[in-house]
Amino acid sequence: MNVFCKTLLASALATATLASAHAADPLTVYGKLNITAQSNDVNGETETTIQSNASRFGVKGAFELSSSLEAFYTIEYEVDTGDDVKENFKARNQFVGLRGGFGSIAVGRNDTMLKKSQGKVDLFNDLSGDIKKLFKGENRIAQTATYITPSMSGFKFGVTYAASGDDDQLTQDGYSLAAMYGDKGLKKSPVYASIAYDSDVKGYEVARATVQGKIAGFKLGAMYQQEEKVYVYDKENDVVNSFDGDSYTGYLLSAAYTIDALILKTQYQDMENKGDSWSVGADYKLGKPTKLMAFYTNRSYEKVENDDKFLGLGIEHKF
Repeated sequence: MNVFCKTLLASALATATLASAHAADPLTVYGKLNITAQSNDVNGETETTIQSNASRFGVKGAFELSSSLEAFYTIEYEVDTGDDVKENFKARNQFVGLRGGFGSIAVGRNDTMLKKSQGKVDLFNDLSGDIKKLFKGENRIAQTATYITPSMSGFKFGVTYAASGDDDQLTQDGYSLAAMYGDKGLKKSPVYASIAYDSDVKGYEVARATVQGKIAGFKLGAMYQQEEKVYVYDKENDVVNSFDGDSYTGYLLSAAYTIDALILKTQYQDMENKGDSWSVGADYKLGKPTKLMAFYTNRSYEKVENDDKFLGLGIEHKF
C-alpha cells in the first residue's frame, strides 16, 4: 500500500473517531469484503482463483446546514484483495452535494442515473454473472452532476450530466435520465419499476426499462435494453468520429425465493449480436452483515466456440 492509501485510511479512521466524540453529525466508515474461491473456464482454459468481487471501503456523512438544507458526501474505494500488486485501491463513487425540499444535487464521480435505475434486479451483481458483461450502460463517470427530485407519490426523477472533459466521454457532453417508482429494496413497496435513457454516455445511447416485484414468496425481475454505439475513438489519428452503428436489443429475467436464511436465485440474460448468459446460485445468511454464497454462471458469445464457465463459493461481510 502506498503512502497515499495509508494516509487515507489513517485519516478516515481518526476523523471518524473524533467526529463520533465531538460532532452532532459524525461520518460513517463502511464497506464490505466479498471474496470467492472460483474455477474459471475462459476461452477453453481453466484456472482457480481466490478473487475479490467489488470489495470496498468508504466514508460518508451529512451535516445539517439549516432546518431545510443538508450537505452530504461520499468517498469510496474498491479494494481488490486478489490483485498481485499492493496498489490495490481503485476509485468508486466520490461526490459532495446538497439536499433539501428541492431534492438533491451531487457533483463528482458518480454512477449515472441509468445505472442507478436498475435497482436490485441483477441478482448476481459484482459476480461473474453481472449484467455489465453483456449490457452497456453500467457506468460510473468521474466528472458528473446529478439531480434527483424528492419522492412524489412514490415517483422520483433524476438526471446525470457527464462533462465532455471526462476522458470516457470522447469530448462529448452526455446525459443520463431516469424515472423510478417504488422502493428498490422492495421493503416499502411490493413493486419497483423504472425507465432510463443514456444520451452520448461513453459513446453509447442506451434505453432501459426495469421492473421487480414480490409475488407469492418469489422476487421476480425483468429488464429490457436497447443500445447503439454513436461515437468511436480513433487511436491512430487521435480523433473522435461519429459512428452510425446498428441498434441491438436485449433482456434479462431474474427470480429469487427465500426459505428462512436461504435464498435461491437464478438469472438469464441475452443481448442481440453479442451472446447470452445464465446463472444459478444460493445465499445463506449467517447474520445480518454476513452471508455464504455459491453460484454457477455459463456465458456464451456469438462466433466464439467455447462457453465461459464460472463456479464459485465465497463469503461476504459488510461493516
